[in-house]
Amino acid sequence: MNIEANMKRVQSAKSTSLTGTIFAPGDKSISHRAIILGAMAEGETRIDGLLEGADILSTIGAMRAFGADIYRADDGQWRIKGCGESGLHHPREDIDCGNAGTGVRLIMGAASGYALTATYTGDASLSSRPMNRILDPLRDMGVTAKAQKGGRLPAILTSDGDLSPIRYTPPIASAQVKSAILLAGLNINGTTTVIEKTPTRNHTENMLSAFGVEVSVKQRTGGTEISVTGPAKGYAKLTAAHVSVPGDPSSAAFLIVAALITPNSDVIIKNVMMNPTRTGLFECLTEMGGYLRADNFRKSGGEIIADLHVKYSKLSAITVPPERAASMIDEYPILAIAAAFANGTTIMDDIGELRVKESDRISATIAALSANGVSCEDLANGMKIKGNSGHLVAGGGIVTTHHDHRIAMSALILGLQSEAPICIDDGSMIATSFPSFFDLMNELGAKITAK
Repeated sequence: MNIEANMKRVQSAKSTSLTGTIFAPGDKSISHRAIILGAMAEGETRIDGLLEGADILSTIGAMRAFGADIYRADDGQWRIKGCGESGLHHPREDIDCGNAGTGVRLIMGAASGYALTATYTGDASLSSRPMNRILDPLRDMGVTAKAQKGGRLPAILTSDGDLSPIRYTPPIASAQVKSAILLAGLNINGTTTVIEKTPTRNHTENMLSAFGVEVSVKQRTGGTEISVTGPAKGYAKLTAAHVSVPGDPSSAAFLIVAALITPNSDVIIKNVMMNPTRTGLFECLTEMGGYLRADNFRKSGGEIIADLHVKYSKLSAITVPPERAASMIDEYPILAIAAAFANGTTIMDDIGELRVKESDRISATIAALSANGVSCEDLANGMKIKGNSGHLVAGGGIVTTHHDHRIAMSALILGLQSEAPICIDDGSMIATSFPSFFDLMNELGAKITAK
């Protein structure tokens, strides 16, 4: 049965081996930023390899509502005629960001630099996520922001286009917060600075440079200071660029762990971005004894990429350094799957940020593991997983995904080495970040089917 025909119930079953050479899908973080900056820039931006998942399509719809002309050419390349000096326009409709947390937070920052009012909405999952971490610094700049209880969507943001620059230290390490502030700062007279005590992914800084904006990055005693000086029509002028989107390491993570835990597997994943702010999971898996080799290093879209060679490996438990969280915050659920097959107890702590993702990813991961015979513990701000030294897990459980794509995919990877098939209650949301997941997994030989 075609999986796409019945996405509500999907199951995975014991697979004997995974083999083949595949390309990682386009990186979601880079795709969001390319669309947003292309819409703000002067001229026509061209994007190759854009991830065409639901989250990115929501960002495209949002930037069209602000006045950018965005379309997919016959050759598959995406083209954007940016708003340039005329600026983003007042939208005639609500800005519906669907399930895109990165999209809505970056867009709110970008749009705040223009004189306009916009109402931001999203689906039930996005509407449950906190936005004050973005709204508070934007308010400090001069934006009027009205949101629901707890700073949740729908939110109405009004800017007079004449904001004040700030120096801001986010209370939680967050690339989304940093990016929103820097994007707002592009249209502010003066220098806007974000001070990071813990480095986060630097895709916005890299992308701004590609679009002609000078970004200052300085190491200070109190942390790293990242600054932009506006306004965009002057010193920080955004000029259209040609962007080649590299492969997404967060998506490749599912393919990598699947190969590591499935006996006789030998997989090559090409075109994976190796930005050091995104490779924390790769470090963990290597420390656990996983065969994970990177070859053919090169540059694409301002980012370092490589081809990853992965083989089945006997894994050993580790304690994940808390400071590594910023470089792998989205990868803890799939790391938990690898830990379920390791020898010993893996500890992941000081990751309370996972409580406010698309779901409470700590509770959801523990529930998925427990329902399928894995010994694990929900810590106050983390997880403890006792591995079974490479043996099959019991399986047979039905996993509640909470409309969270990473929980859904992680559970399906777990099922590849289970005595009884593992079923997820809903696989439809996987298309938000990894629309080719089912095709690629089946191409490698995974037994994933509609139920």
